[in-house]
Amino acid sequence: MNLRILRIILRASTGQACHDVHASVDSRPMNVNDQRCDGFRICRPSSLHKEFTMRKLTLAVFLLTVLALPAVGQDEAAPAAKNPRVSLETSKGTIVVELHADKAPLSVENFLGYVEAGFYEGTIFHRVMPGFMVQGGGYTGGLSKKTTRPAIQNEADNGLKNDRGTLAMARTNNPHSATAQFYINTVDNAALNHTSKDMRGWGYAVFGKVIEGMDVVDAISASPTKRNGPFTHLPVEAISITKATVVHAD
Repeated sequence: MNLRILRIILRASTGQACHDVHASVDSRPMNVNDQRCDGFRICRPSSLHKEFTMRKLTLAVFLLTVLALPAVGQDEAAPAAKNPRVSLETSKGTIVVELHADKAPLSVENFLGYVEAGFYEGTIFHRVMPGFMVQGGGYTGGLSKKTTRPAIQNEADNGLKNDRGTLAMARTNNPHSATAQFYINTVDNAALNHTSKDMRGWGYAVFGKVIEGMDVVDAISASPTKRNGPFTHLPVEAISITKATVVHAD
């Protein structure tokens, strides 16, 4: 756009008081002080015209400078918001997860709400299955179930897969029953992915991934388990979440 404007101004500035003539009408030899603009125009420059041309060139430079500047009050494009991160400090070590707020906004908002309320502190990983996943966030060390907020809509149709290291919402057989409990996949679990919007195909909603501490997850997964009433894969030694906090990316 700037180059086009400059060409227009320069073209106008070199139109040196020309008048149209036809070669057949004016067959006089062209004076050495004359300049032929094209095959049909003869131009006779003057000092007044030269001054006018310089003014035009000055104006062209000024316009290009102005056009190169941003409009007054115009802000630069804001950088894309970074995904929130949560640090889960456990009795086995620290796990840091990054949450996909763009893909699973309801699940992320729900999880962050529990984190900020201090809900997860003192809860345990009550279901640990090697070669599958580790699940927690719903029971205290005394195996008491914590009171939660209402369930949320299942977002398993967001395109995210239950691959190793991903964080997903645990639920009952009801596809839309997830509240506070979550799990971390220790292997790729394609059977948990969304395939259709019915009872069999809804799948389990992935809403984040482990970015630090996957070795801690693996250590939890390797812990010996036992059966205790309704808990079929309860770690022999309780593995608790001591602190859950939102952290800021560098």
